[in-house]
Amino acid sequence: MKKILILSANPINKSRLRLAEQVRKIKAGLERSKNRDKFEIITEWAVRSKDIRRALLDNEPQIVHFSGNGSGEDGLVLENDTGQMQLVSTNSLAGLFGLFNDKIECVLLNACYSEVQAQAIYEHVDCVIGMNQKIGEEAAIEFAVGFYDALGANRSYEEAYKFGCNAIDLEGIPEFSTPVLKSRNGTGVNSTSKEGDRPFLEKPEGSVPLNSAFYIKTPAIESDCANEILYPGALIRVKAPQQWGKTSLILRIIYLAEQQSYQTTYINFFETENNSFTNLDKFLQWFCLSITNGLDLEDKLSDYWRASNPAKINCTNYFQRYLLAEINNPLLLALDNVDLIFEYPEIASEFFGLLRSWYDKSRTKPIWEKLRLVISHSHRVDSSLHQSPLSNAGLIIELKDFTKPQIRDLVQRHRLNWTEKEIESLMAMVGGHPYLLRLGLHRIARQELTLQELLEKAPTDEGLYGNHLRKHLSKLRQNPELHTAMRNVVNANNSVMIGADIADQLRSMGLVKFTDNCVLPVSDMYRLYFRKHLGVNG
Repeated sequence: MKKILILSANPINKSRLRLAEQVRKIKAGLERSKNRDKFEIITEWAVRSKDIRRALLDNEPQIVHFSGNGSGEDGLVLENDTGQMQLVSTNSLAGLFGLFNDKIECVLLNACYSEVQAQAIYEHVDCVIGMNQKIGEEAAIEFAVGFYDALGANRSYEEAYKFGCNAIDLEGIPEFSTPVLKSRNGTGVNSTSKEGDRPFLEKPEGSVPLNSAFYIKTPAIESDCANEILYPGALIRVKAPQQWGKTSLILRIIYLAEQQSYQTTYINFFETENNSFTNLDKFLQWFCLSITNGLDLEDKLSDYWRASNPAKINCTNYFQRYLLAEINNPLLLALDNVDLIFEYPEIASEFFGLLRSWYDKSRTKPIWEKLRLVISHSHRVDSSLHQSPLSNAGLIIELKDFTKPQIRDLVQRHRLNWTEKEIESLMAMVGGHPYLLRLGLHRIARQELTLQELLEKAPTDEGLYGNHLRKHLSKLRQNPELHTAMRNVVNANNSVMIGADIADQLRSMGLVKFTDNCVLPVSDMYRLYFRKHLGVNG
């Protein structure tokens, strides 16, 4: 017999949720299942923190389900003695579940932004489900019904999670990737997973798909971006080295915008043809046409482009009098990898000045309130932007290295049962580089090589990262200043001080990290490889 403890909280000073309907549909689904005798449902309403503790002690459930509101980093929303909202902290909640880790098999937090709590509870419970953003009531109900329908059919927790996500998708609700599963290998009501099984693994190439099980979220960043795009004339700048997850984050910002019924258009400048940068006029015409096509609108450049007008005025008129006037909802314009534009300094200066003027117009002209901008670039471009009109505008998001808890999570998502020492050895070799970590774990999970083999070959041309290393080596050799600086960095036993501009360039390549005013190699792999190849004859 599996005991399911359903906890519900709906404070009187929060929006009313259809919690009773969710519980009723869960019960109805289990009652009609062929394994209905294997489950007992226990419900607790209007729960306070003490009610959760007592319910866990009295019932010793295997499955704990929470329905209600979440506030991300601030905690989970419960009730106080007067029915008002009371937040319970993430650490306190995780600590409570840690006291029952020998009893509880699965926790489902069916509340907005609850992935933060799910991650913390996952330290103690083998299977936890949370929500990576706000989730609508219909989606929350459909997920719960699909999840328990599958459990009633004797499916594992992992399979039940997939059925829940699919239930959302079948109803045409665009929130099927909102629930997030954190599960260790072999967890489930009827799990058949075995040590050595190969999980389904998408190739770690390009951006990470929206519904990927291998995307590691940073809830604070996602929450900041979700809030920022609600502001009229919003601007978000995402900066990080190449292959650090900028595009993956932008795709999720676009998805958040589409959930708000925004119009969206995405431009990746690395896919732009060089002849588009012949001069500013041609570039801005290409820019306007790209957005027109992205919005599925008719090309009307000839109606607004006047030879007697400067290119920036033509572009502004086209946006204001046609594109923004033609659409009813806000427009999220995502500009990915703007680094390329800075290879054409005259165009870059004028273009970013134009974007700044549009950002300022949103404060005085209502039609420009429709425009929201998201821009991604490397740290190197960041120094150029500091000298541009965008230097003090918008929300700046800097993507960091994966932390040890994030790497541990990624290891577990690949169903690898590693010790802390093994996780630390991988982290020491490749650092917190998101792509390099995923690539290595992908190959290990597919049993194409072992961790020991990866570590031995990583800092060599024959290893998994040989192409990655050779590309960086080629760039360093093409620039004597970078070559000399990196050689000094890897040959030193401690951090070293180098020129700020050179340090920025090396950081943009993802090769060094700052400590105070000095730099270090970001990982042992770079130190060992470049120490060998950047010697006197390198």
